[in-house]
Amino acid sequence: MEKINSSELLSQLQVLARKVQQGGEQNLDNDINQTTQFSELMKDSINKVNEQQSKASELTKAFEMNATDVPLSTVMIEMQKARVSFEALKQVRNQLVDAYKQVMNMPL
Repeated sequence: MEKINSSELLSQLQVLARKVQQGGEQNLDNDINQTTQFSELMKDSINKVNEQQSKASELTKAFEMNATDVPLSTVMIEMQKARVSFEALKQVRNQLVDAYKQVMNMPL
């Protein structure tokens, strides 16, 4: 997973603020579309992590109920996949929160 560069994010926000101040509404539409794509990407990522955790939970329950077609190795692998995907999503969230805090602390 690619690490979010907070300084690059800040510079993009500054460029966007300058466009708004200069009356560049035409270019602003493209930036809004990119933001929409980012929000869709985040929603998809959250849904995938949720699906991964649900799958791991279902396999765990099936193994606990002595299902013969669910080996322990599969359960352990799916649990680790769910843990890793959740940790990655949490790191993205932390980077976004840090970037937001930096933007909010910027002088106008």
